[in-house]
Amino acid sequence: MAFEGLTERLQKTFNNLRRKGKVTEADLRDTMREIRLALLEADVNFQVVKQFVKTVRDQAVGSDVLDGLNPAQQIIKLVNDELVKTMGSEDAPLNKSDHIPTIIMMTGLQGAGKTTTTGKLALKLKNEQNARPLLIAADVYRPAAVDQLVQVGQRIDVPVYEEGTSANPVDIVKRGLEVARENHNDYVFIDTAGRLQIDEALMQELADIKALAHPDEILLVVDAMTGQNAVNTAEGFNEKLDITGIVLTKLDGDTRGGAALSIRAVTGKPIKLVGQGEKMEDLDVFHPDRMASRILGMGDMLTLIEKTQRDVDEKQAAEMADKIRENTFDFNDFVDQLVQVQNMGPMEDIMKMIPGMANNPAMKNMNVNPKDIEHTKAIIYSMTAAEREDPDILNPSRRRRIAAGSGQPVVEVNRMIKQFNQMKKMMNQMSKGNFNGMEGMLGSGISGRLSKMAMNSMVKRQKKNKKKRMKKNKRR
Repeated sequence: MAFEGLTERLQKTFNNLRRKGKVTEADLRDTMREIRLALLEADVNFQVVKQFVKTVRDQAVGSDVLDGLNPAQQIIKLVNDELVKTMGSEDAPLNKSDHIPTIIMMTGLQGAGKTTTTGKLALKLKNEQNARPLLIAADVYRPAAVDQLVQVGQRIDVPVYEEGTSANPVDIVKRGLEVARENHNDYVFIDTAGRLQIDEALMQELADIKALAHPDEILLVVDAMTGQNAVNTAEGFNEKLDITGIVLTKLDGDTRGGAALSIRAVTGKPIKLVGQGEKMEDLDVFHPDRMASRILGMGDMLTLIEKTQRDVDEKQAAEMADKIRENTFDFNDFVDQLVQVQNMGPMEDIMKMIPGMANNPAMKNMNVNPKDIEHTKAIIYSMTAAEREDPDILNPSRRRRIAAGSGQPVVEVNRMIKQFNQMKKMMNQMSKGNFNGMEGMLGSGISGRLSKMAMNSMVKRQKKNKKKRMKKNKRR
């Protein structure tokens, strides 16, 4: 996952600060040096790092941080604020035309994920705005590029205008736009050609398409895993095309994340979207404040809530909440939860969005193997209907039979049942707003309190929604 190395190093630096009752000028100087090294190791642009450290240091000295009651927390806040500022301060929405169609020109080098991102964005607008997009296949050079876009269009049920690989890309775009206007498509995505590197022929073709289409949005798709090369690519495209925004892909990969912290500062263009997964739904709006929170190991509850709302069935979730409150949660419900969690993505990524979990020792090197979830499901499916509904009847002989049926050792069956009982107890506590004894799991300090505040907030929201449902039922 992106920023892991940066997060770990910053956490270590801030933990050293927290141990000190008072922060001296020497401590501040050492902290700034550690922050500078952490950012450079994360592949952040040198000039960006230099300005970042200077700004934080000047603010720390100028705001009398050293004389404050809690200088460590004040320095963390300054770093957080500067991270947000460096990445753009606030979300940057997509440009939209006053009349249909809104034309979005997708650009980028080969291998950045441009064609897939085109489909992801079209699906996002289709789902969220009931949009009727059209994709135009204008990459006639890369082998199978047109076929790939057609397949993407079929997956998301969006039409693709293509003329194969023999026509001129500018002419293809011209005729594609005519089709879009005839069919009253409200969004048009132009999937343009890429190269292994920026060259004059590529840029001239893109400039010609821009002059013809007059796009409302020119998005540059860059691979976050390429680090400083992503920043250099953004500079080159921006100089020639005056791009309007950037999409960072593969942020879920093994990347240091420096591109996200450098591109806005170097190009002046906002990061509008980020790709963090292989599914067509894995494209999200870029929120600088949330990304800063994740970099500092403070979680990202808002994104987690949005992800849950998107991937989890609302009616099923409400029924599950009632079962948890009534303490009737059983193995049938457990399987349903496993399936829904699988749909949300890797468990380790989800857990790191919870405040306090990112820097919890138990999360260190956490890697939930998808096969483990399948083994758990096999164990549950080997139970009888009565055993799934009443876990208390699972005596040793039943457990041995379940182990044989699932192909798992008895010790694994016992471990899974123990984990289920622990989770059931914890969920019951959370549903009642009782977090006593959970500090070890959630972490201590600011992040731990944030976790409990966030959970309390969700519990209150659950109760409020239940009252609304009850009132609505009474009116009926």
